[in-house]
Amino acid sequence: MHHMPTNTGWIEVICGSMFSGKTEELISRLKRVLYAHRAIQVFKPLTDNRYATCEVVSHSDHRLACRPLASAREILDLLDPETEVVGIDECQFFGADLADVVQALADQGLRVICAGLDLDYKGEPFGPMPRLLAVAEFVTKKHAVCMICGNPAHRSQRLVAGGAQVLIGERESYQARCRGCHSAEAEPLASPKLAAGEK
Repeated sequence: MHHMPTNTGWIEVICGSMFSGKTEELISRLKRVLYAHRAIQVFKPLTDNRYATCEVVSHSDHRLACRPLASAREILDLLDPETEVVGIDECQFFGADLADVVQALADQGLRVICAGLDLDYKGEPFGPMPRLLAVAEFVTKKHAVCMICGNPAHRSQRLVAGGAQVLIGERESYQARCRGCHSAEAEPLASPKLAAGEK
């Protein structure tokens, strides 16, 4: 457990592959803040609408109300004067200005907790995450389990064709993989073979 700063703001980043528990960790930290009766605001990008539009939702269905945004700059406009802690999920989908926004929040004395994929499906640094990781006081790297060999997984294997960096999806579109089992190319899952007599 980190010794948390006092009388100052700071930045925490939770990163890792898909299915590694990033959002669950974010929700857990924010709920602890709520239990302490401190004011929070939670944001995520509009593009993340897999489970709910106005909630941050983990793969295990833990939920927390949030505000979806088109850009990170909106956070500064929507910030409540009473807010002490800001949570931001799916940070990789925001633009490069996210790091500046997060720095501004921390400079105002807020605790800022960010969660996102640090690597895209090719294993390359994703969006604003590299800069966020560089300016954060605390970084937590989460790991999933490789779906091929069982090793700790820190990469997201795309299972469907398509070259765009951003493809919103779930287990039908991605698997967690370790370095040795990951491929920068999409690897579509083979269709199950039909037994004799099936159509």
